[in-house]
Amino acid sequence: MYDFHVHSILSDGALIPAEICQRYLKKGFRAIAITDHCDDSNINYVINSLNNFVRNLPENFPLAVFVGVEITHVPPTRIKGLIKLARQLGAQLVVVHGETIVEPVARGTNLAAIEAGCDILAHPGFISEEEAKLAREKGVFLEVTTRSGHCYTNGWVINAALKTGAGLVVNNDAHGPKDILDYNFMLDIARGAGPGGDIVEKIRQDTEQLATRLFSLQSKK
Repeated sequence: MYDFHVHSILSDGALIPAEICQRYLKKGFRAIAITDHCDDSNINYVINSLNNFVRNLPENFPLAVFVGVEITHVPPTRIKGLIKLARQLGAQLVVVHGETIVEPVARGTNLAAIEAGCDILAHPGFISEEEAKLAREKGVFLEVTTRSGHCYTNGWVINAALKTGAGLVVNNDAHGPKDILDYNFMLDIARGAGPGGDIVEKIRQDTEQLATRLFSLQSKK
């Protein structure tokens, strides 16, 4: 049970990281990534703050917490540089805010994020089949989201992934307590947008692949 797209008060979320952890523990999650919105103005602050928080968790804390960012609304030409900087600063997971149909995201963001090798392309809207193919080749996971508005194109994203073999994950994109949904309910939302039960098994398998990548990074620290 994972959620790799969560926001705290370090950007536009309502909760501090400690409360986020307690609420996800109560829901039975194994791991989360806190991925606050970043651009050049705050990326150092966000990653340093999250690293400090994770560093001070108890040694046997029952929830794995990964340090992440969501690169948001930056010009496509800047995405590659910010992904590189995020990783240099210690981000274990890099999400890029994709071309959702409910926000004025710059055209070309999806392609730039995939080419630069982000980990997750969040709510990528009407992603093209060519972009989904490239995501598969680059190991970039496409997000199925439970968040209102962004979820309008979940069906399109699922179909693109099924056609091309791109990886899929389901995330809450949580900004507050009411957004932290039970994992089985998250999968039900994905099932409702997809062609049937097979999509759930694909999401489970793909998410385990991403989780393995993240736990491997954590073990090397």
